[in-house]
This record gives sequence, C-alpha cells and structure tokens, in this order.
Amino acid sequence: MDDLSEWLAVAYPGAYRTARLILRDPADAEDAVQDAFLRAWRFRAAAPRDAGWQPWLYRVVVNACCSRLRRDSKRRDTRADLDDDYEDDSPGPEVSALHAESTSAIVDALADLPESLRIPVVLRYYAGLSEKDVAAAIGRRPGTVKSRLYEARRRLAADPRLRAIALDEEASR
Repeated sequence: MDDLSEWLAVAYPGAYRTARLILRDPADAEDAVQDAFLRAWRFRAAAPRDAGWQPWLYRVVVNACCSRLRRDSKRRDTRADLDDDYEDDSPGPEVSALHAESTSAIVDALADLPESLRIPVVLRYYAGLSEKDVAAAIGRRPGTVKSRLYEARRRLAADPRLRAIALDEEASR
C-alpha cells in the first residue's frame, strides 16, 4: 500500500488490538503501534506487495511490543481494562455482566500465558492470521507455531476460570 491514510485505516485497528493483548496496557500498546507504523512506513519498500504485507506488518508490531516489554522491567498489572474493545451491544444488564465476566476471565487467562505462547494465540485467534502468517510474523517455523498454539490451547483449556465459563454456557443451553 502506498497511501498512508488507507494503510492506517485498514491495518491500525487490528494492530492496536494485537498490541493491547500482548502488552496489556492501552498507553503502551498505542506507543508500540505508533512506533511500529513509523518503522513500517519508513521501510515500506521492503514490504511484500502481495498478501504477505499483513504478516510483515504484524512482525514489525510484535517486535515493537517485545522491545517495549524488554524495556519495561517493572511488573505490569496482569489484567488489562479491555472493556472498551469488547463491548456487548446486548440490551440486558445480565447479559452485559456475563459478557464482562467472560471477557475478564479470558483476558486474565491470556495474561497468565508466557509471552512465547500468548503472542501466537493473539495473532492467530484475535488478529486472524493463518498459522503460516503467524510463523512469518514471529520469525519461527510453522511447526513451532503449531506446537505453541497446541500448548497454549492445552493450558487455556485447563484454566479453571475458562472451564467455569464453558460449564456455565453448557448449563444455560
């Protein structure tokens, strides 16, 4: 893409959500994505012209997030306030309360995953990248991505907070 405003309109929202889930802090995510877009725009000639531009961009975003994580040695709050990104349009307060509880449990479970597992999960299931594109974005082999996703799913399935949500949903059916 050669038009900056078009590029930002298409790619910025997903990149920000991804950074927010990786960094768990809105301000840090905003800074990381801005740094990533500045770097990506500066080196846009190196970006693939076909569908490969999206994994290339996510690699720049992930690298910016990882740099920020390494730079910040202080311990972060493991639970981000993501209610703005995951609002429920349902009319009832009961549905909204259940949605907020589920979102909180998912965010907490993701935050408890080590960075090496959390990043592939975020890229695959929240950014919607294929496993091949995740591999390109994090600079790992597809087999490594598959094994990290498998391990992350195994850990998330064993998480008591998520198991409770699944049991509640089954009971309500």
